[in-house]
Amino acid sequence: MIPLFHALFQKSRYLTNSLNEVLKQHNLYSSQWTILYCLHTHGPMTLTQIWKYLNVEAPSVTRAITRLETLGWVQRIDGADKREKIVTLSPEAEKRLPAITKTILVFEEEMVGSLTVEEQQQFISLLEKMKG
Repeated sequence: MIPLFHALFQKSRYLTNSLNEVLKQHNLYSSQWTILYCLHTHGPMTLTQIWKYLNVEAPSVTRAITRLETLGWVQRIDGADKREKIVTLSPEAEKRLPAITKTILVFEEEMVGSLTVEEQQQFISLLEKMKG
């Protein structure tokens, strides 16, 4: 029997690499898309909120945000505390997000289409049941 974590890591790498290929048409990587999705879902957030939510190291998020800002996907605005920066989606990102979402949904259907809706819900439930 294959150890569970090995199987999860192998599938995770495969999905990440495959998603990166699909997102090339939008000039994005999966790590950038997760930030855009996070901001789209939760609204403007601080860098700290983003890296804590994504469970990624702060320098990685800062680099990704800087790149997304350079590409015109996000904007940084001053928070209540001048040292705090709030990251928000740019108007251009808001305009382009529906097409990206459609691409993601097609990809997702390709990856999990062989699972019934019940199996997909069970899979999400099992992932949420795991610690962390």
